[in-house]
Amino acid sequence: MRKAPYLLIGLIVLVIDQITKAMVLRFIPLGGGREITPWFSIIHWQNPGGLFGMMNQLPSVARVGVFLLLPLLGIALLGFLFAKSRRRIEWILLSAVLGGALGNMVDRFRFGSVVDFLDFHLPGGPAWPTFNVADAFLSTGILLYLALVLLRPEPEGERAPDSLHHR
Repeated sequence: MRKAPYLLIGLIVLVIDQITKAMVLRFIPLGGGREITPWFSIIHWQNPGGLFGMMNQLPSVARVGVFLLLPLLGIALLGFLFAKSRRRIEWILLSAVLGGALGNMVDRFRFGSVVDFLDFHLPGGPAWPTFNVADAFLSTGILLYLALVLLRPEPEGERAPDSLHHR
């Protein structure tokens, strides 16, 4: 079975992510936003840090190392897992994660930070950290992939032969 067509999923994620970010950059000023519902807004936020804004106080040289080199290693790992995997669902999930990783990496190369804009919150209360399409595919894809690998072992026909001889 050919795996390469499944990489189109990652390309689609990347394109959707970049289109939505371009729309935010064009129509919403930095720090501005539009309320869609009492619990959801589209806002324009630049995140120089990592997940949920962590490490955004690092000096710019350290941020380059952390947020450009580590994602390159992550992309290499995704490529390895994709090549090693044998199930369609794994190809789909890994491709989606790859698209999300590339989407945020493009932002880091272009802007030195990531454009975030999806803002979920309770009316008048706490909010979930602002995120973007790439983050959504990254986090969801990783969680589903981990659940798949940890909770559902490969079918017998797809498992590597046992190298130990049993008596």
